[in-house]
Amino acid sequence: MYPVDLHIHTIASTHAYSTLHDYIAEARKKNIKLLAITDHGPEMVDSPHEYHFINMRVWPRIIEGIGILRGIEANIKNLAGDIDCTQIVLETMDLIIAGFHETVFPPQDQKTHTAAMIATMAQGKVHIISHPGNPHYPINIPAVATAAAHYQVALELNNSSFTHSRLGSEPYCRAIVAATRDANGWLSLGSDSHISWSLGNFDHCKRILQEEAFPDERVLNTSPKRVLQFLQNKKNVLIPEINDYFKL
Repeated sequence: MYPVDLHIHTIASTHAYSTLHDYIAEARKKNIKLLAITDHGPEMVDSPHEYHFINMRVWPRIIEGIGILRGIEANIKNLAGDIDCTQIVLETMDLIIAGFHETVFPPQDQKTHTAAMIATMAQGKVHIISHPGNPHYPINIPAVATAAAHYQVALELNNSSFTHSRLGSEPYCRAIVAATRDANGWLSLGSDSHISWSLGNFDHCKRILQEEAFPDERVLNTSPKRVLQFLQNKKNVLIPEINDYFKL
C-alpha cells in the first residue's frame, strides 16, 4: 500500500460522486496519510469555477490525521503549453497536475502532442503530467521522459487507465515507466478516483512497476515526506503545517 494518492476528483467535478468528507473517511480506513484533491481545471466542460480552487484556502491542512494538498488537474490548452490556471490559482495551489482532455485540446498527431507536453513542462508551472499514456494522444515517449527528468516533472501512472478510462493505455504506460526509469525521472501514481471507494487503488500500477523493475525511490507516493520534498525542490512550495506534521 502506498500511503499517498495525488489524483482525486470530488463532486466539484460533476462527473465525480464523492466529497472531501468521503475521501477523509476512506483514507482513514486505508491508512492513506496524504492526498491531493485535484478537480478539473475551469475549461473542462463540467469543471468548477476558479473560485473553487481559490477558496481551498479555507480547508484545514490536516483533517483527522490526513494531510490535504490543494490541487488542480489543469488542461493543456495549446502547442505553447499554456494551462487553464490564472495567476491567483497558481499561487493558491500546492500541486498542479496538467494533461490532455478532448474538450479542451482535441487529439491531433504525435508531433503536436509531444511538443505541447514538453512546452507545458518547460513553462515550470506543473508538477505532474496526468495520464501521458492515453492512446488517443500518442507521444514520443523517450523525448517526453527525458524532458520530464530535465524539468523535474513527474509522469503519472494512472490506475484508472487500466480499468475503465483510456482503455488501450497499458503498452504506452509500460513504455513510459521504462523510459522514465532509464531517464532517472520521477513517477507519480494516481488512482484518478471519481468515487471515494477507489482511493489509493494502485493495483495495476504496482504490477507494471514490478514488471518493469522501476525503483521505488523514484515513486513519489512512497511517503508523504517524499512528496513534500519534491514540491519544495521543484518550486519551493512550503506548507508549514503539513511539513511540521510529517516532520519534514
